[in-house]
Amino acid sequence: MYGPKILVMTGSLRSGSHNGRLAALVAKELALAEAEVTRISLADYPLPLLDADLLAASGPPDDAVNLKHMLAAHQGVFIASPEYTASVTPLLKNAIDWITRVHGRNDEPYAAFKNRVFALGSASARADGGLHALMALRQILEVGCGALVLPEQINVGRAEEAFDDMDNLKDEALATALKEMVRRLIELASVMPRTTE
Repeated sequence: MYGPKILVMTGSLRSGSHNGRLAALVAKELALAEAEVTRISLADYPLPLLDADLLAASGPPDDAVNLKHMLAAHQGVFIASPEYTASVTPLLKNAIDWITRVHGRNDEPYAAFKNRVFALGSASARADGGLHALMALRQILEVGCGALVLPEQINVGRAEEAFDDMDNLKDEALATALKEMVRRLIELASVMPRTTE
């Protein structure tokens, strides 16, 4: 029996990003639970700002198409999002917006966000973590894209002190919550259809 295919990504490109560490930890926990994990960086999918005139003139960029296919090829997705001005990063929002503009011949609207389950996390230097980013991202995915998003999420505050030398979470309750989120993501992703994209 194979595990579900889970995509792991972050909304940050910063070297030493707390959310990069969180994404790596989630990817490790998913792999330990025998999920088939793919971790990507949005740096490998550079996109211009979404522009209706550009879209009309030349269609979606190849990297938007590639991101849409990457999303569609997985049954579950984990996104680690930094918090910028009480919301998600422009990088992440722009990538999501471009993916929604890629349409296959028989696609229903927001097809790449359907029939898969999303889990969310944030790590921030702020004491309250990236809670506002998680709220904003949940709204974008659930309300804007019609996605199924787990109620379980991981929010790491004071992130510069939150990880040990092995990049595990020091706080036992937070580490347990992360493992529970991973368990639920695998559980629900396992019943989603497995595609060949």
